[in-house]
Amino acid sequence: MKIIKFNLYVVRHGQTYFNIYNRLQGWSNSPLTDKGIAGAETTGKRLADIHFDAAFCSNTTRAMDTAAIVLGANEADSVKEPVISPNLREEFYGYYEGNDMDQTWYVAGAPHGLPTFKDIVTKYSINRAKDFLKEADPFHQAESGEEYWQRWDKGLAEIKSSPLIKDGSNVLLISHGNAVLSLVERFGEGKYDITERPANGSVTQLTVSDDEIKVTSYNQ
Repeated sequence: MKIIKFNLYVVRHGQTYFNIYNRLQGWSNSPLTDKGIAGAETTGKRLADIHFDAAFCSNTTRAMDTAAIVLGANEADSVKEPVISPNLREEFYGYYEGNDMDQTWYVAGAPHGLPTFKDIVTKYSINRAKDFLKEADPFHQAESGEEYWQRWDKGLAEIKSSPLIKDGSNVLLISHGNAVLSLVERFGEGKYDITERPANGSVTQLTVSDDEIKVTSYNQ
């Protein structure tokens, strides 16, 4: 069977109010700010000449609104609507949804001598940070690393199995900050600084085939 290889353009959604307030918004949501809308429009212009055979996003409004703006700016006869999937959501933060980001990672990491997200990731990994947060969650409903990737592997399989994608296709994915970091940690071969969060509206590129996923650029 011929192996299909395609280019995946992963865009972090535009700035939201929770971004301004430094609050976790995994499965919860807040609207795009005026700056977030303008940023999505700028990203749309950057990608306007790229033909996308398929587009995907999570079922959060911040991702769907960003997808509509980016695809609305496209001038290369691209697909008009994204496929929307809950499997492509951000990490679920459980009890800490909507909580201050720095406070939350202190609660998760301090018992391990690691008071910040950067400290946890530098010593261990983003996956371990997920595990620490699930441990700290009094309801233990935050996603562990294993639970997160069980869900996201389904989302990646949905993308790979799309009948719209051909060999050499360009595919758009509107995603989230921690989700982008998680992809880069898993598929970036250690080449990128995963302690640096991707900017709202930034583009990270991957090549995807039946048997391999590889990051080719991060946070551009």
